[in-house]
Amino acid sequence: MENPVVAGVLVALVVPFLGNTLGAALVLLARRGMSERFTKALLGFAAGVMIAASVWSLIVPALEAAEGGAVPSWLPVGAGFLGGMFLLLAIDHFTPHLHVGSDEPEGPASTLKKPTMMLAALAIHNLPEGMAVGVVLAGFLAGDPTITLASVTALSVGIAIQNVPEGAIVSLPLATNGLSRPRAFLAGTLCVEPLGAAIMVAITGLVTPLLPVVLAFAAGAMMYVVTEELIPQTQQGHHTNIGTIGVAFGFVLMMVLDVALG
Repeated sequence: MENPVVAGVLVALVVPFLGNTLGAALVLLARRGMSERFTKALLGFAAGVMIAASVWSLIVPALEAAEGGAVPSWLPVGAGFLGGMFLLLAIDHFTPHLHVGSDEPEGPASTLKKPTMMLAALAIHNLPEGMAVGVVLAGFLAGDPTITLASVTALSVGIAIQNVPEGAIVSLPLATNGLSRPRAFLAGTLCVEPLGAAIMVAITGLVTPLLPVVLAFAAGAMMYVVTEELIPQTQQGHHTNIGTIGVAFGFVLMMVLDVALG
């Protein structure tokens, strides 16, 4: 595509959504749910991708963008990272939701049905991913020299790859908790990633002066999801190291994508 701006917007907004849709489509093909070991491997893989994306796609560019400022580069990056962690902590605390594989809802007491609370958990998970892609895209659109179209592409593809197992992990349980398979597929494709990305792009003018903080903020939000949700779920039930192996492969894949493309 000749216009890099249009290409960047399309890649950031469409590619992650396509990954989520592909994963959700598995509910239309699978006759039964995934095994516990396979689910843990996919959760670990998604965690590995998000950890690597937080480091190479967000924190490293944040540190580079903060160099030469009035304060040490670690200060705005550290503050932004903690801000992202605490925002997700607040959202997690005040939003009724139910994680896949759990029978006990989290957040305030609610009369919401089980599928609705599972979708709320997915939204909490997807928001930081959308913010991460959006802030990188915003930096690219603003002409920041540390962020290129290749950087936007690498992060978008990485998020899309981890969205495939995520879409399946959400849609299949929905089909066994009261939703028909077509409705479970549609529910699994409804994510807030494009919304999070669009918000960041819409406020590009505000983001640019605070780019190091906002990049680190998105990294902190993603790391909250990894440490609060994904990795703990790989250690539930029967003990196995398959989740750890998934983390390793996901981390390396995202690292290679970012280094090779970015």
